[in-house]
Amino acid sequence: MSAPHDHVSTAVSQNLSFEALTALLEQIFLRHGTSADVARTLALNCAGAERDGAHSHGVFRIPGYVSTLQSGWVNGQAVPVVEDVASGFVRVDAGNGFAQPALAAARPLLVEKARSAGIAVLAIRNSHHFAALWPDVEPFADEGLVALSVVNSMTCVVPHGADRPLFGTNPIAFAAPRANGDPIVFDLATSAIAHGDVQIAARKGERLPAGMGVDSLGQPTQDPKAILEGGALLPFGGHKGSALSMMVELLAAALTGGNFSFEFDWSNHPGAKTPWTGQLLIVIDPSKSAGQSFAERSQELVRQMHGVGLKRLPGDRRHRQRAKAKVEGIALDAQTLANLRELAGL
Repeated sequence: MSAPHDHVSTAVSQNLSFEALTALLEQIFLRHGTSADVARTLALNCAGAERDGAHSHGVFRIPGYVSTLQSGWVNGQAVPVVEDVASGFVRVDAGNGFAQPALAAARPLLVEKARSAGIAVLAIRNSHHFAALWPDVEPFADEGLVALSVVNSMTCVVPHGADRPLFGTNPIAFAAPRANGDPIVFDLATSAIAHGDVQIAARKGERLPAGMGVDSLGQPTQDPKAILEGGALLPFGGHKGSALSMMVELLAAALTGGNFSFEFDWSNHPGAKTPWTGQLLIVIDPSKSAGQSFAERSQELVRQMHGVGLKRLPGDRRHRQRAKAKVEGIALDAQTLANLRELAGL
């Protein structure tokens, strides 16, 4: 079986349509043991990140997904169990599967509750999140809703004032609609830099800016390999980022029933890469508060921000790259594409 061959070749890279890349990634997931629903959900997520220029969470993640599935650490066939527990609260047991299929299973009920009560919470536990967080919240903004999500990850960040890592990179994502424009969407790690960006820098042999991490002796370093090989990341903004990271641990793990970043052990599963933690989403229907004016008020804020000299909003680069990819396709270097096809058995 082969993926659609609608890319344009060059000596350096090849351009695939979003649909072609999704089909290729879907084949990889299926070949390595996921159900069809899980394969489709993860493929759309990874292809979307690559399309939007979020390379640290695009096809770069595929080998990690594959090795994790091969290790038996995650259940690629898991069927999420959705629990309707209160008028504004939904729980999901992901069944030791990936978080995105759990969100997809709970999404209709979550939206229904948010529109009815004005606000609804989704608590996902027993889940593995190995992707960008913004794709989890942006679709809600497309429907006129406001969404906030947090997820904790594996221990790799030293709390401010401590001498050993404890927290994960623990990202926070937010999305809100605005009139006559793309939604306002951002996704940021509470560490000084995303772990995936450190991995990419190490692969390219690049140095990091100062203040990103420490080596195995706790000394500041700009060498990404030293951070990855026994070192750790630092929180952004010192004590402020550290406090936010602690908040994410409480919301994404303690509140959901998931693991803290330091509570799981994958040492008996060589190749495992996905954190086994939890995720919390809060969805708000602004029409219950601001009537139909919220999107217009959002746009007014953006207008004022531009008026004081701001050139780019959070998420603007992704939206521009998405529009470009729709016309030109998604560029992958020849070796990366060859590796993906090999993983797909093509």
